[in-house]
Amino acid sequence: MINLTCLRWVAGIALVTPFFMWPGAATADYTSAEFAPIYQPELKISRAAGGIKIDGQLDDAGWYRAARADHFAEHQPGDQTKPPVETAAFITYDESKLYVSFVCFDDPGSIRASYADRERVYDDDNIALLLDTYGDAAWAYTMNVNPYGVQADALWSPNIGQDSGFDLVWESAGAVTDSGYQVEMAIPFAALRFPNREQQTWKMDFYRNHPRETSRAYSWAAYDRNEQCWPCQWGTVTGIEGVTPGKGIELISAWVGQQGGNLTRTMVAGAETDGLRSGSYQYGFDYDKALGALSLGGKYSLSSNITVEATYNPDFSQIEADAGQIDVNTTFALFYPERRPFFQEGSDLFRTLFNSYYSRTINDPVFAAKVTARGSRTGFGYLVARDENSPITLPFEEFSDYLLAGKSTVNILRLRQSLGSSAHAGMIATHRIFDEGGSGSLIAADGRVRFAPTLNLDYQLIAAHTAEADNPSFTQSNRFNYLQTEYLGDDSVTAAFDGESYWGHGGLAVLRWWTRTWNAAINYWEVSPTYRADNGFDPKINRRDFTFTAGYQHRPDGGLLINCNPWVETGAVWNYDGVCKEQFIRANLYNQLSVAQANFHTSTPSMKNCSICSTRRVIPGYG
Repeated sequence: MINLTCLRWVAGIALVTPFFMWPGAATADYTSAEFAPIYQPELKISRAAGGIKIDGQLDDAGWYRAARADHFAEHQPGDQTKPPVETAAFITYDESKLYVSFVCFDDPGSIRASYADRERVYDDDNIALLLDTYGDAAWAYTMNVNPYGVQADALWSPNIGQDSGFDLVWESAGAVTDSGYQVEMAIPFAALRFPNREQQTWKMDFYRNHPRETSRAYSWAAYDRNEQCWPCQWGTVTGIEGVTPGKGIELISAWVGQQGGNLTRTMVAGAETDGLRSGSYQYGFDYDKALGALSLGGKYSLSSNITVEATYNPDFSQIEADAGQIDVNTTFALFYPERRPFFQEGSDLFRTLFNSYYSRTINDPVFAAKVTARGSRTGFGYLVARDENSPITLPFEEFSDYLLAGKSTVNILRLRQSLGSSAHAGMIATHRIFDEGGSGSLIAADGRVRFAPTLNLDYQLIAAHTAEADNPSFTQSNRFNYLQTEYLGDDSVTAAFDGESYWGHGGLAVLRWWTRTWNAAINYWEVSPTYRADNGFDPKINRRDFTFTAGYQHRPDGGLLINCNPWVETGAVWNYDGVCKEQFIRANLYNQLSVAQANFHTSTPSMKNCSICSTRRVIPGYG
């Protein structure tokens, strides 16, 4: 069943909303007449003239012939205007590393910098190297450094944005000077993935974040606000010759041992009187048997584009702890980023909008192996793992739960075809079989269609099959008593582990239109009552979700107000029985001021009245 009354109400608001928005004028050209920004600049570089030591000083002979990138443009808040401070980037290379340095002119007393943990640089002054080695906008590296050399890095992809859980091994150093600050970076070619050819052509940008009274951003490549594809607008760097990406063998080994015991006490003199002991004792310690385990991981690059990786009994004890998340007032499972080294390689390739593969469902692998391959436009990934303590996420309409189901074997297959300019098509298939019985499988198609620089469509269609274990021992705890009376959708499928086999489906479509001044998005998402992804993270089922947003960007040229952004949003959520769960319409206004990085956001109260969606209608072919 699907509720057409509710859908028509929401769609009607979506259609009329733009006519009640801020009156629009013709697109203005805010570019300064005295400053000409450079769109998609080009730079040819050459090998370093000598050695370079990464110490933040820029006095090494290797910088003598380095290519210079300057003429940065301000694109936030200004629209490709001349920045108030100058920036220059220098780039060169040798047979093993790419070297980049920045000279950032400024009043040294106004620079914001702190000695912080890795990844905590974004509130400081910082620079960034943006690098798309394949030039197809399918994925890219981002590497930030603050004035003290503290690093942050991420892997960017069009579906997910920046994945900060990704880590590279590279060098950086920084120094505050009398004229501002400067930074040096050295990125080993062995840490990067790029085409195996004699001459490289990379998309690249040099970026500076400048937080003051107004938070500003500048870059070597000027940006067109009528273009949604970010890497498509970067500059082109040529001249890198005779280098090879990461190859050879990498090994990570560990031996983890432990031994325990108990304190002992033995009477050596004295007597027992009326049940009481008195005298002297001898103390000792009885040791338990010493235990140890070997951990071994390895990576081998068959070529610049094909990497094979395997791990046995991996030791993940040195991985940084998960950032704390507040789970009060939420009934659904929490999502945590992946930081375990084995799962880093090719992480962008396996990601989809629906989280159809969530690597942390491989909880305690005794063995795992993976192969990833990238061609000029085609990506391939395959992963197999043997998990010792497998979690199962149990999604429901209003909450989710989980249990541990013992040992399992996991297989993941991913194919992705780049269509250029941030468009792609792909498929993912997952399968998990449990030793105690039962399995979960999923197959999905996903992609992005780019109709124009301002308009694109993201989509994913999924079919999922669950074969339950006929094993009541999974839910022997009283905590799981509710499963015996919980049903998935209609009364034909129970939530208990009683050997049932069923199919479910999911899907989404997101249509985005984004220009310099106007933007709008239509989002439809649904998950059937019998959908379950044992290798993914989808904790909600039995819902259809429709939202529409439309907004306007007004950027006055000077004055106190630098950005005025009114927008409206409306939507509704209902289940497969046609019952309205939520319905809202909301108007918002965001204003950014040119002083103290101040901004304020106002929003009208949401109108949440499901009465107009309460009528159930049976539509042939649905439900």
